[in-house]
Amino acid sequence: MQTAPAAPAATSLERNLNLSVPAVAIESEIQARLKRLAKTVKMQGFRPGKVPISLVTKQYGFQVRQEVVTDSVNQSFSDAIRAQNVRVAGMPRFAPANTGQNADSFEFTVTFEVYPEVKVGSLAGRKISKEVAEVAEGDVDNTLETLRKQRATFEKVEREARKGDFLVIDFDGTLNGVPFEGGKAENFGVVLGEKRLLPDFEAALEGLKSGESKTFDLTFPADYKEELAGKTVQFAVTVKLVNEAKLPAIDAEFAKSLGVADGNVEQMRKEIKQNLERECKKRVQAKLKEQVMNALIESTAVELPRSLVGMEIARLQETAKSDLESRGMTTKDMSLPAELFVERAEQRVRLGLILSELVRQQNLLAKPEQVRVMIEELADSYEEPAQMVKWYYTQPDRLAEVEAVVAEENVVAWCAAQMEVAEQKTTFDALMGIERA
Repeated sequence: MQTAPAAPAATSLERNLNLSVPAVAIESEIQARLKRLAKTVKMQGFRPGKVPISLVTKQYGFQVRQEVVTDSVNQSFSDAIRAQNVRVAGMPRFAPANTGQNADSFEFTVTFEVYPEVKVGSLAGRKISKEVAEVAEGDVDNTLETLRKQRATFEKVEREARKGDFLVIDFDGTLNGVPFEGGKAENFGVVLGEKRLLPDFEAALEGLKSGESKTFDLTFPADYKEELAGKTVQFAVTVKLVNEAKLPAIDAEFAKSLGVADGNVEQMRKEIKQNLERECKKRVQAKLKEQVMNALIESTAVELPRSLVGMEIARLQETAKSDLESRGMTTKDMSLPAELFVERAEQRVRLGLILSELVRQQNLLAKPEQVRVMIEELADSYEEPAQMVKWYYTQPDRLAEVEAVVAEENVVAWCAAQMEVAEQKTTFDALMGIERA
């Protein structure tokens, strides 16, 4: 094999290599593979291992030649980049310079990109905030109330509707006397106070009894969908049923329904608080991580390999299609424009390059003991934590995912130590973005 000096690059990350593989080496390997194939190939009229090499060559020669050329090209390229200590980004593109037949060598050109040099910018002086929230007993009470509502049963009542009731209604809306899309429904179910409908619509339902009707005007918000934004419509509503919610008592049976085997109510509250604390910790870490990642992107300029961006766009397209399919949409003949994903793909590739460099520079790889702690935390929310821990350690892909998350957390911790972190006290509800009526 001979290598030629790299040709001038089309971009600062693009490289070209002119390589050649001696024709005699290719022909020799072709013959060797055909001979091995002749020992196992089956052909009608011949015993195994007795098929003439001429027949094997006639039937399989082209396929074997293609395989040998491909393998030789890949090996030649691998040897070349290893010798030059080059890190290839994405998939290289191979182009033959001659046919390889009636020539002393098979010559080809490889065009590829290399990983950029990443110089992580300074984070000194940058400010980020870290929210601090304690889970109070009131937060446990609120969670219990939510769990009770999720397990509520409903009974028909003849009184006026009020917040918390489940109503079955018919409604018909018109704009200037003309029906509009989405303005009509029959046997529509709504729980007053859950804010599934516009506040003014729900307010109009309060006080009505089963069988009563009402007509009222409603003005849509300015940020509503374009054809109705800011416009006033008229609704005619009939309440068909008013059902009162019956919430389960917080007792041993309720505790058992939440997985507390012995029905101990205090143990149930303790476990709920622990779950809330885990969620709180995750949200604080996620918000801190987002700020750190933004700071890294803003402080570090990186030239992006086009091949890596292209691969990331393809991944995002497939993910988007899978998401649509999970919602019942058919995507077989759907083509999602690459332009929709360019910005996000570039952001992900840029961040990936920066994180990889920081992990390498600062030795931030996940340590076994860190991985163990995270796996145990993940498993703790399951009924049989020990089985979940074992499962993680027997699933290489899952274990690798945990290791990647731990490495990211190491990066966040290292970066935060270089920055000015201001703690901000907040409540659990505010941290989690929960709005209560």
